[in-house]
Amino acid sequence: MSDYIREAIITGVWETFYMTFFASLFSYLIGMPLGVILYSTSKGRLLENRAVNMVIGTIVNITRSLPFLILLVLLIPFTRFVVGQSIGTTAAIVPLTIGAIPIVARMVESSLNEVQPGIIEAATSMGASPLYTILHFVIPEATPSLLQGGAINVATVLGYSAMAGVIGGGGLGAIALQYGYYRYQKDVLWTTVTLLIIMVMLIQELGIWMSKKHRKT
Repeated sequence: MSDYIREAIITGVWETFYMTFFASLFSYLIGMPLGVILYSTSKGRLLENRAVNMVIGTIVNITRSLPFLILLVLLIPFTRFVVGQSIGTTAAIVPLTIGAIPIVARMVESSLNEVQPGIIEAATSMGASPLYTILHFVIPEATPSLLQGGAINVATVLGYSAMAGVIGGGGLGAIALQYGYYRYQKDVLWTTVTLLIIMVMLIQELGIWMSKKHRKT
């Protein structure tokens, strides 16, 4: 493996972290509130609203059902409008974010659903408003599950970032495609795949560790 390829792989690792970090951050800024709304407006919850829940749930389900490669292509005009270009590492953050938002929303909703009803009943009996109950009782109680789910979501974004190489998104996926696949350099292909696996495992282990640590506190 040449020095040029090694430098490209190092750059690819940085680009992969860059895409994963910002796409995960932006997807949680939008997906977390959506997940809270889906939870709180569902049947029997504090802010039950069938219409709101159905509309948001339908949008989330449709977006989540689209294969990510198709979503990449469909969002090219929108990506160009947002960042001024449709290819490149920064441009890839847009479809990565939109692809991750529905996953985050459903993961957050699932974590909040794990909270025992007794906690909510106790908060309500003390006169806490629905919003206060959600922010100060439900979310803190669901934090361990949210942390573990967050690690899974970040790992999912990391996997998506590899596919972003198809549209010139950069990162390890682009290196695996350009050098490992198109140029038949199997050592490059296996190196990038191994690095991606290690990165995913580290993220998941970090999430599990944080979740266990929070449960003990």
